[in-house]
Amino acid sequence: MELKLNREYFPKGTNGELLLNGDKVCSTIELPWKNNEHQVSCIPEGRYELKKRYTPRFGKHLILLNVPNRSYILLHAANDALKEIKGCIASVTTLTGEGKGTQARLALAKLVSIVYPFFDKGEKVFLTIQLKK
Repeated sequence: MELKLNREYFPKGTNGELLLNGDKVCSTIELPWKNNEHQVSCIPEGRYELKKRYTPRFGKHLILLNVPNRSYILLHAANDALKEIKGCIASVTTLTGEGKGTQARLALAKLVSIVYPFFDKGEKVFLTIQLKK
């Protein structure tokens, strides 16, 4: 399975659209690009393998593997990148500003319902992050 994240960069945050086969799954928010600095920047564009993950804090969510010079980059629910994210990607239903959105838990539940069955069948899931064209 291949997901695509098309990003737009802004001074106060990074906004994106997460797509499967060209269809929008949800929107995303991230920190602004600050040269991949730990806990203050979004991660570099590229192709990353995803794995399912569970914690009491985030419930079911995803982790990105092999992110250059970073660890524990998650795809989880959050509505304000600057206040709630330390380098991760957050799913949101609606974008409301630079690095801000609404209904994050609803968006994550939708994403998990689409992606987890592929893991359960033993398939790999990849996320390609790129600049929106």
